[in-house]
Amino acid sequence: MTARSFLVMLNPRARGTAPTLHTLAVFNHTIMARKPLTRREFLKLTALGLGSLAFRHWNSLALLPDFPDAERLGRAAKGSLEIKAQPDMNSETVGILYEDNVAPWIREVVSDYQDLNFINQRWVEVPGGYVYGARFQPVRNIPNEPVTELPNSSIGPGMWAEVTVPYVDAFTENDPSPNSWVDFRVRDGLPPRLYYSQIFWVDRIRTNDAGQVFYRVNPNYYGGLDLLWAPGEAFRPITKEEIAPIRPGVENKRIVVDINHQTLSCYEGDTEVYFCRISSGAKYNVAGEVVDAWSTPAGEFWISRKYLGVQMSGNATGAPYDSPGIGWSMFFATGGVALHSTYWHNAYGTPMSHGCVNASPEDAKWIFRWTAPEVPYDPGMLDATVTGLPSTKVEVVEV
Repeated sequence: MTARSFLVMLNPRARGTAPTLHTLAVFNHTIMARKPLTRREFLKLTALGLGSLAFRHWNSLALLPDFPDAERLGRAAKGSLEIKAQPDMNSETVGILYEDNVAPWIREVVSDYQDLNFINQRWVEVPGGYVYGARFQPVRNIPNEPVTELPNSSIGPGMWAEVTVPYVDAFTENDPSPNSWVDFRVRDGLPPRLYYSQIFWVDRIRTNDAGQVFYRVNPNYYGGLDLLWAPGEAFRPITKEEIAPIRPGVENKRIVVDINHQTLSCYEGDTEVYFCRISSGAKYNVAGEVVDAWSTPAGEFWISRKYLGVQMSGNATGAPYDSPGIGWSMFFATGGVALHSTYWHNAYGTPMSHGCVNASPEDAKWIFRWTAPEVPYDPGMLDATVTGLPSTKVEVVEV
């Protein structure tokens, strides 16, 4: 299989046809029949085949990838994801979804075989078989009509916007800041990539000669080091109405995070009004060793800061991370511990984080709106320790 035929298979736009289930099957068969690509090799090929925006001229047309035509989609979130004949790790491997491959999400099932290596037993049926659901991010492909003018804000023109396609590649306005997520991508020869449900501050708009609109996305409202440009079709403007508080007049609100059961409940008095699964701090590293530094602290806390979108980074315990565009973030404990939306896994019900409480974008958004203090659209953040406004209690328990 040549590199050209591989890229054409990944990028149907190159030959003017839509992706088919047969194409996916041939792709998986071909990849399985040869020496597997490394993650780095595959990402380089897909970035090239899908029309990388890195270092492109403004007047180059930047098309979004041809994602599968299905209402519900899933994205392979980390590394390769084997397609199994049955929802069982011991079943025959019939294909592979490499990192960032997108496939139709047919239905979610629970394995008949209880694998004791996993807490989460959920699988997702895709064309040709099943993939392990914890590493298959639910996404949608909803392109938007870009706006051509930004509203005014207290720091100049700008708006909050959410990525509504499985992913979109961007290009940098400036040299990447050292050791940042952008720097690592560019050094690997890859374009910066933004993912479904990430939230960014858009502070500039530019239109090329072909009439295509680009947004400049800023990972930090107050000014980020790594400024990126991406096609405006990939972003949905967030409105002031959709962040309006839910039942703001109700007193005695509290959140209970149950670490042992990996669940979260919202209470108004003694009445539970919302329930969801979460992923709290990981208890073990990849070697199976206990890592106390990653655990979510137990106790009673109060929400101190809230952000519509924020960049989080850390270097603790030898596991550095740098994650931009984390939506609906609510900080409540020292050390940067927060409850927030997650776009890099679907393992809710399993401890996964570096101490934070991970929730799905839908769950995090509801909780963000329900909790105090209320966050104004401009600037999209609030620090209760500065304003003195009352905030919602967070109880982290180990029942």
